[in-house]
This record gives sequence, C-alpha cells and structure tokens, in this order.
Amino acid sequence: MTSSFPASTVLGYPRIGPDRELKRALESYWEGRTSREDLESTARRLREDTWRRLAALGLEGLPSNTFSYYDQVLDTAVLLGAVPARYRQDDDLATYFAMARGAEGSPPLRMTKWFDTNYHYIVPEIGPETVFSLDAGKPLAEVREARALGLETRPVVVGPVTFLLLAQAAPASPGGFAPLDRLDDVVEVYARLLAELAAEGVAWVQLDEPALVADRTPAELAAVEAAYGRLGRLENRPALLVASYFGDLGDALPVLAATPVEAVALDLVRGTANGADALAGKTVVAGVVSGRDVWRTGRDRALATLLAVRERAGRVAVGTSCSLLHVPYDVERETGLDPALRERLAFAEQKVAEVVELAGLLAAAPVGHAPGRHVPGQPEVQGRAHASGDRTAKGRAPYPVRAAAQAEHLKLPLLPVTTIGSFPQTGELRRARAALAAGEIAEAAYEGVVRAEIERVIALQERLGLDVLVHGEPERNDMVQYFAEHLDGFAVTRHGWVQSYGSRCTRPPILHGDVRRPEPITVRWARYAQSLTSKPVKGMLTGPVTIVAWSFVRDDLPLREVVFQVADAVREEVGDLEEAGIRVIQVDEPALRELVPLRRAEQDAYLEWAVAAYRWATSGASERTQIHTHLCYSDADQILAAIDGLDADVTSIESARSRGRLLGAVGDFSRGLGPGVYDIHSPRVPDADEVEGLLTEALRAVPAERLWVNPDCGLKTRSYEQVEAALAGVVEAAARLRARHALSTLSGV
Repeated sequence: MTSSFPASTVLGYPRIGPDRELKRALESYWEGRTSREDLESTARRLREDTWRRLAALGLEGLPSNTFSYYDQVLDTAVLLGAVPARYRQDDDLATYFAMARGAEGSPPLRMTKWFDTNYHYIVPEIGPETVFSLDAGKPLAEVREARALGLETRPVVVGPVTFLLLAQAAPASPGGFAPLDRLDDVVEVYARLLAELAAEGVAWVQLDEPALVADRTPAELAAVEAAYGRLGRLENRPALLVASYFGDLGDALPVLAATPVEAVALDLVRGTANGADALAGKTVVAGVVSGRDVWRTGRDRALATLLAVRERAGRVAVGTSCSLLHVPYDVERETGLDPALRERLAFAEQKVAEVVELAGLLAAAPVGHAPGRHVPGQPEVQGRAHASGDRTAKGRAPYPVRAAAQAEHLKLPLLPVTTIGSFPQTGELRRARAALAAGEIAEAAYEGVVRAEIERVIALQERLGLDVLVHGEPERNDMVQYFAEHLDGFAVTRHGWVQSYGSRCTRPPILHGDVRRPEPITVRWARYAQSLTSKPVKGMLTGPVTIVAWSFVRDDLPLREVVFQVADAVREEVGDLEEAGIRVIQVDEPALRELVPLRRAEQDAYLEWAVAAYRWATSGASERTQIHTHLCYSDADQILAAIDGLDADVTSIESARSRGRLLGAVGDFSRGLGPGVYDIHSPRVPDADEVEGLLTEALRAVPAERLWVNPDCGLKTRSYEQVEAALAGVVEAAARLRARHALSTLSGV
C-alpha cells in the first residue's frame, strides 16, 4: 500500500478493436460459426495490443479488467456471484450471455443507459436472498496476461456503492427493500477480492464510483463512508484509487477524503476541483483530458488546472476525465476528413499522448509554481448564438381535436400494430453500401438494391397484417449518421466506431459548424414506399436532441443553441414530408432522458428547452398528420412529464425488457402510447401468448382506444427469420384482443 501512483494514466480504454474485431468475433460465436477458443483468442489479442500500445505511447499507469465481452456492470455482477438462478447453465460463458441476451424461456436482464452517455449497461438484480460469492478469475487472469508481456497493470472494477445503486430489486423482494441494503455483504466480497489481488502482487486497484457525482442522500453518503472505511482499513490489500467521473463529487468529496483510500480521481472537464484541499495527503488523479469528446485538449488551460490542484492537494497524477471507452481509437486513420478539422481532433490514442505530455510538463514545473488559488473548471462558452427567428412553437390543436381528425383521415383499427422504423440490414445491403463507397458500383445500381428492399419490407408488412407500415430504412447506415451526411455542419468518419452495448457499435458524427439542411433528406424514399400501399407509411426522422446527443458536438456554442439549429432542419423536413402526402411522421427522441443532467438543480432547465426544441421541430404539422415519437432503454419513467410535454400524438417506448415498469407510472398520460412487446435486443422470439400477456397488462394502464402495439425498438439488428416470426405473433395477439374487446362491447361488459 506504499507504492506511489504513476504520473500518467487513463481510467479505461476502448475494447471493441480498431476495426470492430470484438463485434465480429462475438456475433460469429453467437451464430455458432466459431468456437469459444476463437472468441477468447480474439479477446486476448485485443487486450495485449492495447497494453503494448499504451506502454509504447509512454503511459505509466496501465489499466486492466476494462475489457468486457458485453458490459462492465454485468462483469461485476458475475465477479460478485450475483447471478439469478434462472440464468445459470453448466457453461459460464453461456450463463453470462443469457443474462445479457436472454435464453429460451428467460428474457434478459434489463438494460439502460450508463448515466448521461449512449453506452448501455445490464442492470443487476439484487434481493434479500441473493448469495454473493467471489469469482476473481477475470481480473486475475488479465493481471497475469499483462505481466507475461512484462507490464504491470491496475485492475479496474465498478465500486460497491455504484454497483448497488445501479442495481434493481430482484423479483419478489419485499416492499421497501433496496439493493444498497446488502452493502455489508457486498463489501465483504470486495475485501476478499482485494486480498486475492494483493496476493498476486497487485500494487493498485481502481474502484469506479461515478454514481457519487449525482445527488446522494445522507444514507447513501453514509454507505460510501462505511464501504471505504471498511476497505481502507484492511491490512492486506493493494492501494485504492476511487474514481469519480461525469461531474463534481460535491458532498461525496469530503466523505471520501475522510476514508483511508490512497487516491481519488476527479473529472476536471465536467467538474471542478472545488474542495480539493480536503484531499491533501492523498493522490489526486486529475482528469484534465476529456474522455467524452473528440476535441484536442487546451494544453495551457489543462496545465494551469494541474498546477492549481497540485498546490492544493500535493500529489497529482495526470489522467482522463473518464474512461476512453466513449471515443474512437485513432484520428490519424481518418484521412478523408478535412485536414483543418482533423487538426482540432483527438481520439483515444491522441488523448493518451496528451496525458503523457501533460504529465511531463507538470513534472518539469517547479513545485509552488501555480496560477493562484482558483482552480479552473469547465470553460465558459464564448461562441456566438445564431438568431434564426422566433422559435417559440405556438403549438398544435389540442390532442382530442387532432385525434378526431386523425381517426377520420387514417381509419386505423383498435390496437393498431406498427414497428419502430428499421428492418434488418441484410448482408446484401451492407455489401452494396460498401461497394458504392468504394466506387465499385454506380449510384443507380445501389438505389436499385434499396428500392428492392423497400418493396420487400412493404410486402412483408402487408402480408403479416400490420396497420401502419415503415419503409425499413434500407438506405440508412445509422439513425443519426444518415442525417449528419445530409446536413451542413457535420463530418462523418470511416473508422470512428464507439461501443453502445455488447456487439452494437455506432460512428458518432462530428458536429463542428452551423447546421443547415441544403435539401430534403427522407422525402424521396418515403414517397416511394407510400406509393406501394394504401396503408399509411410512416416518415422516419431522428429528433434534434438525439442527433446532438449521439454526435461529438462543437464546444463553442451552448448546447441548447446547437439543438435548436438541428430542430430548424427537422422542422423543414417534417413540412416536406407532409407536403409529399405522408400522413404519419415519427420523430424519435430516444436520447431525451440520456441528456438529463445528473444533478437535480440543473434538470428542469434542460428539460424545458429540450421539450421546446422537439415541439418547434414538429408543431408546424397539421392536426390530421399524426406525429409519433419513440424512446428506449433510458429509464423514461423518470421524465414522463417531459415526454408528455413533447405533445406527440403517439409515443412508443421500451417495455418488454423492463417488464412493463413504465406502465405503473403512466398516470394521466393522455395520448397514444405503445409500450413495446418485443425485446429486439435479444434473439428470443416471443410467441403470441407472451405478447398477449404483455398487452393485457398494458390495457390495465392504457385504454384500448389509445394503446398501440409495437416492438421495443427498431429491427435493424435482428434477422428476417426472427422478425417475421415475432411480428406474426404480435399481429395475432393484437387480433385476439380486438376480438375480445368486440365481444365485451357487444355483451356490455
């Protein structure tokens, strides 16, 4: 426990591989095309390549146990033995993936967003009867792998307080039970883990506690004191780094400072070092290089922050604000970007180099040399705001008026069945898109493939009996990137992949300038799809908040202003779709909950302008045009009032995986609601009986006249075989309930 902390480190690193090697290995293994040994070999190579590269860049403190086959919170549940009995199988990897993806007869564990990021984590289930037992095989194995390369590492584990705060009560838990009630039992397992790591010769362990940057109750702060008091007093353990990120520690900082832990990591990009004096005597890992964006670090400002922290706290190491999991690997591979833009960018590799450079500059600066007592925090935005007229939405007609007009215009049945938007992206589509990008086929040939796929999707939905159709989005690579490619102010990358969950990766666009829409984006294909059927086909748009949330955004304008610039473009697109005869338009906002600030004092202001931006984007539609929105996997029940404020005619939302938890909160929600009945993130195919049961539960909370039937999310990641079987069951279940409703109406029940 006496070894000094390295001068430079990162809190984590991307793990999917520069060319998404892990994604391909996982999906091949899941499909039975390759063996477990093949998967493990790919994983081992990715870990080794990461450690070697970090060492070559000069980084002194190398993290381990940041690699995951699916998610670090799920890994922690396995580490602690918190595996629900229904998932246990003879094969440990089969058990692991059953928790993440489901197994026959067992839906997967719930999934939601990791704080205010687009990364998703698997929500553990903890109950009074959960039996905890240590399985330290993974962190120990990674320490040994790195040591075989001649490298020492610092294992990283989700901390006990954050793990329990992120968990949910297991089914059948008594009223009033909270997972944090099991803190003492969990901390004992962590104590055993630390003892095993100490026996392995590990010098430092990192315990991640990002939950501490949100508002915490006195009882929760007492849990922090108890956990780290107990772990800090252990005689047989490595030194402890408690890592916070995504904001200020606030009231948790003096609590941690009073415990015997040796080091605390502070996010000095989204937070400040206020209160750092309390950490005198400990090492502060100063997170001055952002792990959440792709902009180069302002060296002078970062160094000034480091010097000021050193004056207050004493021992300072240079680090990232959070794990680099949230950024792509290497900007040098992006040869297609404008060189002037590329000079402004730093991906994971460049950020590591920045950390190493700053550590050298800090070491060279004389002790006592500091810019004064003020510790800089997040810079004030200095950019200009663009006035584009009054963006205050007058609002559409009241919902009852719109509902009557839409009923007359659309003539939909009770419990209308629809999907969220995307259909499977086939290998043929992906090959055609790649061939077009490589110049191997002409635009006309590619468009022929897209046209044929739209015809296939419309015909399939007609045959299955859906009521509101979609064109399947075969022309789109991603729900945000596609729009970025057609809007001024954005740039897109070729290799800038970031993990969203499991094998799912996205390429966030780079929003670097003023946003404008040069021409209509979606109208052509929506009009073609509508020409193939007499049933309504939804126009599919991504909302302004989500486009911004799932991009790397310029830092010289307030976020609100950037969102409203995008809302202007979406508003124009809504108008053009309506003019083209599209009668249903879906404007998705799955990131609405994601951007909610972690501190309550900041939340109302954000929700006010986020809702206003959506209403500005959609309020120009006529009363007979039905506006849909969609939210998924984001604890939307916590912002139901804001969702209601969007004033969409129909809201579809994740519900199958979370077992209908939203339904208990819908209360006075007064418009159409589609709680998902098919979890598209799992390969499981629900039958009609299962879907009927979910709809029956939904009808207890939502009147049949306002209930819609739909999957949880888009179908892009599923196969056509799975989709056709699942949607057939969904349609059948809706038909059964319509018939039951008709009988009850006739009998006067």
